[in-house]
Amino acid sequence: MAAKFLKPKEKEVTKRSNKASSSAKKKQNRLARFWRTTIGELRKVSWPTPQEAWKLTKVVLVVVFVMAAILGLLDFIFSRLIAALVAI
Repeated sequence: MAAKFLKPKEKEVTKRSNKASSSAKKKQNRLARFWRTTIGELRKVSWPTPQEAWKLTKVVLVVVFVMAAILGLLDFIFSRLIAALVAI
């Protein structure tokens, strides 16, 4: 009688371990598939030449400095205007 009870439990244990290993395999497969697709997409990218990269970097830096100067000037003007209004 005891043998009858052990067999179903053993089957349940093996089913559970199969589920666990199946889940781990699925996670590995997802990660591997993600990595393969990422590498595939990166191969499709048209990368700029070093000269183009430097040129675009310079454009970005110029735009950042110009915008910083404009915003700094506007901040200075508005702070003086508000200070003048508060002083009245």
